[in-house]
Amino acid sequence: MLQFEKKNRGILQVETSGTPIAPALVAQIRSDIISGVYKPDERLKFAFLAKRYSCSFGSLRESLTSLVSEGFVTSQANKGFAVAPVSSAELLEVTEHYIDLEKRAIVSAIDNGDDVWESNIVASHHRLKFIENQTWKVRVELHDDWLKRHREFHWSLVSASEGIWLLRLRSMMFDQLDRYRFITKISSEGMGERKFLEHKQLMEATVNRNKEMVTKLIESHIRDTAERALALMPKYNVRMEKT
Repeated sequence: MLQFEKKNRGILQVETSGTPIAPALVAQIRSDIISGVYKPDERLKFAFLAKRYSCSFGSLRESLTSLVSEGFVTSQANKGFAVAPVSSAELLEVTEHYIDLEKRAIVSAIDNGDDVWESNIVASHHRLKFIENQTWKVRVELHDDWLKRHREFHWSLVSASEGIWLLRLRSMMFDQLDRYRFITKISSEGMGERKFLEHKQLMEATVNRNKEMVTKLIESHIRDTAERALALMPKYNVRMEKT
């Protein structure tokens, strides 16, 4: 069975016992890209990555190739793999797609969700709120946990949707926006309490099955975060690909 264990200095070790390594390795590299461990355009050197994740070159190549198809990594002949660049154009395009898909998915979930779906929304919001109630310094230290709980909360809102491909495409856009969303989390002057209140409002509007309210809230929530990320990029020296 494959497991990731966090060691000192944020280094992650991979332990295996005969099961395929790729899915967990893909998830961890993706998470590190989203969290800014690797910067846009940074070369992903096999020797370093193999040591960091305690895995073979073959597993790395398989995992990085998978991340190329997801848009997180690029590959060029004779140059190897690198973290995909970021751009204002990409951020704006992904934002528009995500807003459209998320609104459609949440309306479908309201139409099809039951009491179990509602209770999962409330529970996932409670877990997210626990971290969001901490100080900014603690929230930064718990960012990996926040990423997981934030993802779980937003997934809970749409999880009752009956559109299989709708949910797949929506998840792809969510992952891409996570790269940009991280910038707003590392800023002490970020959106803080306002975004936490928005999560509470989203939870309440969804379990109350108020379609008009929840679609307005989710669009404002997503668009506001994207605009904030765009404004903060120069301050945190995030190199933008020319468009």
